[in-house]
Amino acid sequence: MPVDERLKLVETIWDSIAELPDAVQLTEAQEMEFDRRLDAYRKDPTAGSPWSEVKARILKRA
Repeated sequence: MPVDERLKLVETIWDSIAELPDAVQLTEAQEMEFDRRLDAYRKDPTAGSPWSEVKARILKRA
């Protein structure tokens, strides 16, 4: 399966998981990392890249 098709499949699977957020329990370490990243975002929301740009960079490599 070509990389772009695999990425689309992963995205579809991820979207279906995201529809049921209570079904996925985070570990304590994952919660701490989530909080760390959320704090970093709140301090500088412009530091990251929008998903559309990240996705385009990934697909460009394929």
